[in-house]
Amino acid sequence: MQIQSLLPACIGIITGVTSTTCVADELQPPTVQRPEYRQLRYDEDYRFLAKRADRDFFDPVKFVRLNESGNAYLSIGGEIRERYEYFENPLWGSAPQDADGYLLQRYMLHSDLHWTDAFRLFVQVKSGIDTDRTGGPRPTDRDELDLHQTFFDLKFPIGSETTFTIRPGRQELVYGSSRLISAREGPNVRQSFDAARGIFSFGGLRIDAFVARPVETNPGIFDDNPDPHWALWGVYSVFPAHALPGGKIDLYYLGYENERARFDQGTANEERHSLGTRLWGQPNGWDYNFEFVYQFGHFGRGDINAWTAASDTGYTFQQAPFKPRIGLRADITSGDADRKNSNLQTFNPLFPKGSYFTESALIGPANHIDLHPSVAFRLIDDLTLTLENDTFWRESPGDGLYGPAVNLLRSGATSRARYVGTQPSIMVEYQPNRHLFFAANYSHFFSGRFIKESGSGEDVDYITAWVTFKF
Repeated sequence: MQIQSLLPACIGIITGVTSTTCVADELQPPTVQRPEYRQLRYDEDYRFLAKRADRDFFDPVKFVRLNESGNAYLSIGGEIRERYEYFENPLWGSAPQDADGYLLQRYMLHSDLHWTDAFRLFVQVKSGIDTDRTGGPRPTDRDELDLHQTFFDLKFPIGSETTFTIRPGRQELVYGSSRLISAREGPNVRQSFDAARGIFSFGGLRIDAFVARPVETNPGIFDDNPDPHWALWGVYSVFPAHALPGGKIDLYYLGYENERARFDQGTANEERHSLGTRLWGQPNGWDYNFEFVYQFGHFGRGDINAWTAASDTGYTFQQAPFKPRIGLRADITSGDADRKNSNLQTFNPLFPKGSYFTESALIGPANHIDLHPSVAFRLIDDLTLTLENDTFWRESPGDGLYGPAVNLLRSGATSRARYVGTQPSIMVEYQPNRHLFFAANYSHFFSGRFIKESGSGEDVDYITAWVTFKF
């Protein structure tokens, strides 16, 4: 089939004049369930559309055949997210009060070109806009227009089931549960890295090796550059764990450097090494996710000795009305023992997901303990209601309180109290189809003794609602 024969149907999706299909002469009845959109859009695979008879409205641009066999094709996709947020007493009353909230807008568009199975080029642009936020945009709120991802793959088959892929360029990195490396989905502008990556896959085994620099989020047009003060490198592996019920194991090493790292004891060059493992699975109604990390290295003239243990366990009653899931998260991250000692015990989550504990993202995973019970109900197939309550303490009274970006929020110099606060919240999520997603969240943070003794100690109310459209 010639490319010219595809153009009328594929242009129709843009002009509104739709066609039945781009490849009607080769279609067969559907045999593959249509997949959900992925967090990493470059992980989506639309080759099944080459011989699919039922058509989604956007299918003509999801698989544009470029040769007769169908192993050369183009896929186009995008995302629009509109999000409203309101804080009463932001940062416990220490930040400017907004009168009626603000709007965050995210626009993303990508093209994914596959030229046979050996070569692939992925390009994605982004735009993040904030409107009416008192005090101006936060660092992750505004990026008018920029190149978010541009990378290519060279894939080399090694035998029948083994491949090795070289992937250089600007790209999103997500590993495990996004506790240490993430695409930063919650905030308005997602995180990408300038990286060189090698990916080895064999059956259920996958090993990634990479070197990278995070890309700065700057507010202008095509002005995002790799941050020369930060570096990230490592090896991450995932493989089946036959000894665990329905489980898998992640083993990894991550290296990290920040020339201008700031903790409660001061600012200095930080070189940190993380050794971690993650055990996870979903056996017979249960789900579990345990992660353990030890960190060592240097902070200025001192040594780093830090750690974390994180858990997320739940059980879903599949036969009960509304299929409730009862869950418990319990996490602990080490804090610095003595601000006046040059050695550092504060755990660094590196590049974690933005909404780490709750949507309000008031607190980050450094020098903390939290207990987070929850219950979720599937009211109908597409509507979920979640009730949760998160209580926070400081792991070490000698260290401060940190935000999701390892930014120091409150020094520990003025209070020895451990109790930070308690935050109940309610979340409603509705997904009527694979393209649309609606969510709303309300939470109230009851300020604890440490918040009240270390500065402004007002309780915080938080409201957010958003809609996401993907194609």
